[in-house]
Amino acid sequence: MGLTIIEALRNIILEAAKRGMFMELKARNYGNDSISALKGADRVRKRPAVIFGSDGIEGCQHSVFEILSNSIDEAREGFGSEIVVTLFEDHSIEIEDHGRGIPVDFNKNEGKFNWELVFCELYAGGKYNNATAQNYEYSLGLNGLGLCSTQYSSEYMDVEIKRDGFVYWLHFEKGDNVGGLQKEPYDGKDTGTKIRWKPDLAVFTDINISQEYFFDVMKRQAIVNAGLKFIFRSQAGESFEVSEFKYENGIVDHVKELVGEDFLTPVQFWTGEKKVRDREDKPYYKTKINIAFAFSNKVSGAEYYHNSSWLEYGGAPEKAVKNAFVYQIDSYLKQNGKYNKNESKITFVDVEDCLVVVVSSFSNVTSYENQTKKSITNKGIQDAMVEMFRHQLEVYFIENPTDAEKIGAQVLINKRSREDAEKTRLNIKKKLTSNMDITSRVAKFVDCRSKDVSERELFIVEGDSALGACKQARDPNFQAIIPIRGKILNCLKVDYNKIFKSEIITDLIKVLGCGVQIKSKASKDLASFDINLLRWNKVILCTDADVDGFQIRTLLLTMIYRLTPRLIDEGKVFIAESPLYEINTKSETYFAYTEKEKEDFIKGLGAQKYTIQRSKGLGENEPDMMNLTTMNPKTRRLIKIMPEDAQRTAQMFDVLLGDNIMGRKEFIVENGHLYIDVADIS
Repeated sequence: MGLTIIEALRNIILEAAKRGMFMELKARNYGNDSISALKGADRVRKRPAVIFGSDGIEGCQHSVFEILSNSIDEAREGFGSEIVVTLFEDHSIEIEDHGRGIPVDFNKNEGKFNWELVFCELYAGGKYNNATAQNYEYSLGLNGLGLCSTQYSSEYMDVEIKRDGFVYWLHFEKGDNVGGLQKEPYDGKDTGTKIRWKPDLAVFTDINISQEYFFDVMKRQAIVNAGLKFIFRSQAGESFEVSEFKYENGIVDHVKELVGEDFLTPVQFWTGEKKVRDREDKPYYKTKINIAFAFSNKVSGAEYYHNSSWLEYGGAPEKAVKNAFVYQIDSYLKQNGKYNKNESKITFVDVEDCLVVVVSSFSNVTSYENQTKKSITNKGIQDAMVEMFRHQLEVYFIENPTDAEKIGAQVLINKRSREDAEKTRLNIKKKLTSNMDITSRVAKFVDCRSKDVSERELFIVEGDSALGACKQARDPNFQAIIPIRGKILNCLKVDYNKIFKSEIITDLIKVLGCGVQIKSKASKDLASFDINLLRWNKVILCTDADVDGFQIRTLLLTMIYRLTPRLIDEGKVFIAESPLYEINTKSETYFAYTEKEKEDFIKGLGAQKYTIQRSKGLGENEPDMMNLTTMNPKTRRLIKIMPEDAQRTAQMFDVLLGDNIMGRKEFIVENGHLYIDVADIS
């Protein structure tokens, strides 16, 4: 089976539309009665990605963090020094703290029970007046969404609260309260909240949260909440495996942990508090800034946190660190005559190569980029950080001239090494097509035994779980596997410098072995492409049959089109079809790859009894099934990507993946009707 690259892209987009990635506009029947509002639990259950950023495992993980963050806020206010998180084998989760306990009794001001507000109302909570420091001076959760959203997205939730001389109980099922508020007197002195719930598979596509996620989150929270102990319990049969996380001195201990014995300078810790505002017409608010750092010629790294939420994408704190450290180190080098004549100034790339820094900030007004809190945008916080970091660095360099000398020298070494590399420009071909053993250079790449290129196959799979399943199902003689660690760049929208800074992409190119085709004058001195160096007869894109899988598949196809289009011309690129359904009878198992195949097979069974289930992601499939449906050349289904007119191909890529937003909208409107009958438009 063969598809032109245009057809392949078109089908990927439309299949994604069929599975809910795009909504078709039903223009013909669009009237006053067409508009409706989601109510109650449906506001979360039908659109979880709006609240949690995803309806997959990442969204499910975020729903857990929303509960954990409430317990952390209590501990930070001085109520409780220990938080216990338990993961049960049925994927339910329990979080227990020793805070004040959530208020759940009747609220005269609102005319409702507080449990109704907290667990059943979006935008309700006790943190909206935090500017007065009445309840929470600095809080992880300020939006009033988290607890209610997690409750709404749960199969069930059980709550136990101890406060005010009573113990309270609540029970919820699929967003609805069952039994009201139960309470009885309690003479114990302890207070706190214990919540156990199970994320609902009817809301999330995956609820199997790994232990690694809990380890990562709880360790990070221990780092930025000095002295707070986190206990993680994971059920294993009748017993529980227990892990603890605690950093007595918070971020200072963490930087020491990262640097180890390989430090140029000892760890520095600065803290400060200031009133700031983001605009002249905006009110002032408080921010607290903590920074710990050290310089090393062996390790480097940067972590940013705000209100103890890990800022994966940094935002304001990252910009402040770049600004202050470059400015102050550059000033030191100039003032002390360290630059050579006509030498260019340092960049942050030169600084970060030897810097280990952790910033933990707090504020009672926070502007996150979205509900998932991976970046903050507060200009007031950024300006305060720049001012504080510049001043403290200046004082540090004056008071510690030996450290300043070491830092300046190492940064200059980094800079000059970088510039030398750029001047001599090691040929990218040499870099990417080296004859060195790539099995030791590319993380998690699994090679095959055969050296015969005519039979070797490379499977590019989605994540570690798919890697494990495919590894067990493959024929190790001629089938190799490399996993994609997250979503790759959209290579159509970024320049070559950014592309070749992506470890995922450079690893893929290394494994392919054939170099890259460069079409930019700015990259005229990069490697030329050599098809004879290709290590594979087939390059097979193997992703899940869901929206995320389609997106990753599209991005991979885009990468190949831009960097190695000759592979498409030579017929080397394939898509592995994944079955949508597994249909079992007493004597036979059948895999349906389309809705029509499923319907046709069921019709053919007549009165026979059968079971049908949606096919799981690749990582959850049994090896025998994976071999039969995906890996075995005799039984699998591959779609061959075939070349077509270059101009039309470029135009289609621009429409689907480029900056042509209006063109993309028109394409979806024009073609979406082809799938309107099967689209999920609920």
